[in-house]
Order: sequence, then structure tokens, then C-alpha cells
Amino acid sequence: MGSGDDTGSLDEATNVFMTARPHLFGIAYRVLGSTTEAEDVLQEAWLRWQGTDRDVVREPKAFLATVTARLALNVAQSARVRRESYIGPWLPEPVDTRADPQLGAERAEALDTAVLFLLERLNPVERAAYVLREAFDYPYQQIADMLETSETNTRQLVSRARKHISSERRKPVEATEHRRLMEVFLTAAQTGDLAVLEGILADDVVSYTDGNGLRGASRIPVVGLVHVSRYLAAFAPRFWPQKEIHWVEANGGPAALVSAGGTAVVLLTLDISERGIERAMWVMNPEKLAPYVASLDGGATFSS
Repeated sequence: MGSGDDTGSLDEATNVFMTARPHLFGIAYRVLGSTTEAEDVLQEAWLRWQGTDRDVVREPKAFLATVTARLALNVAQSARVRRESYIGPWLPEPVDTRADPQLGAERAEALDTAVLFLLERLNPVERAAYVLREAFDYPYQQIADMLETSETNTRQLVSRARKHISSERRKPVEATEHRRLMEVFLTAAQTGDLAVLEGILADDVVSYTDGNGLRGASRIPVVGLVHVSRYLAAFAPRFWPQKEIHWVEANGGPAALVSAGGTAVVLLTLDISERGIERAMWVMNPEKLAPYVASLDGGATFSS
């Protein structure tokens, strides 16, 4: 085979991979909850695609999805060990979904920050099975082949994951109500208004701050209406002065990016049901904020 043929084959392989890339990233990100780890998985998938005898691959997209799912599953299993040494609560790394609201999937499932947070409590195989079924609508037998298990076991894995999510999360409110309550929450948090905070927080609300040891980031979850409202009120005068709030989108929903002097310091997302605010999730870890901020208009411009 001549060098021209080699170049043409590699060009074709590149085109196939780049066409499938959003789909592949969507799989890896949902399984891992990390854009950084998902990008590493895609890099390895690309290397394997380059080294594959592509002439014998009948369905390239399905082949690449299987490779990606298995690689992500391997990383997820090792990530569980690494996250045991993480300082404080671990939250999913946020992703900008403005350009791709479903993040390469058939449906925008398993993308919400609160759902990804709950999926973290599943074992990696349960999580992968749930993601492939609920977000990408793969048939059970195909998922079984991808995960190298039986169809019966795959159905059980997805069923257990569904029950876990439904038992841990109440039905979220509509988007307009979510935005309204988020605005109320931010105003009350900035002013330390206990009465308003107590009126919009669920009784068993939990506030999680992901800072990985960053100074000023709470290393334990704050639990319960009284504790969370008082924590936010006490926090207000130390944190909010000279801060700017920018409305952004993260993981398919509204989020607030808080900056100081043009530098992002925290991304806030809320899980809200008809009972009120169930979870407040503050991502402060700079290593998680940086990739997200870079995706927002080149990292230079935020929406007010």
C-alpha cells in the first residue's frame, strides 16, 4: 500500500471518529462525571481506532461506542479509589451544554448535576448500564455486549440504578420555576436573609461544596434547613462582597457562575423539587472550574 493510500485511510478514520466524537464524549462523561477523564478516554479510543483493522469493522460508530464504554468503565473503577482520598465532597465536573443540550445522546438523561451526583454512588457497571440505556437508548442486548455481561444481568443493573435515582431524588420543578427560586436563593444568600432562606429550602436540604481542600470550602456537607440557612447567613458577609454573578448553563440547566475581579471562584447549581431546594452544589475546585470557564465564549465573556 502506498503512502497516499495510508493518508487517505487515516483521513477517513479521522472523519469517522470526529463525526462520532460528541456521542463518544457523552458516554464517557456520563460514566465518569469528569470532562478531563472523558477527554483522556477519547484520546485512548482514538489511538485504538488508529491501530484497528478498520476494513473488518462493519459498524464504526457502534465499535467506537463499545471501545469508549469499556475504557470509561475501567477508568471509573480506578477513579473510585482515587476519589476516596479527595478532600471534602466530590461533585461532577460541570459541562457547558449550550451547543449540545443532550451532549451527544438520544435524550438528555443522566446529565443533570444532581443525577450525576447520585450515579456516583452506584458501582461503575450499574452506572454504565443506566447511562447507555437511559441516555442513549441502546437495546439491552447491545448494552450487554458492550459491558461483556448477559442481557438478564443488564436489565437488573438498569433496574437497580433506576430505583436508586427515584428513591433519592424527587421530581424537579419546571425550568421557569427553577430559575425563579434560584434568583430568590441567590438574593437571600447574598443578604443573609434567614426568613427567605428558610422559606425556600427543603427540610432535609444538603449543601455540598467541592473544593478538594481549597481554603474556605466546607469539607463536610451541611445538612438540614436550620443548619444550611444559618451557614449561608454566616457565610454572606465574608464571601459575597465584590463578587459578580453571571447566569450560565451547566449540565442542561441554569447555573450561577460567581467571579471576583474577573476570575471564577464558584459555580452554583441547585436541585429543586416542589418541596423547595433539595441540594445546593458549589463547585470551587479550580481544576474543575477552569475547563468549564474556558468553554464559555473563550473564557472571557459571561452573561449577566
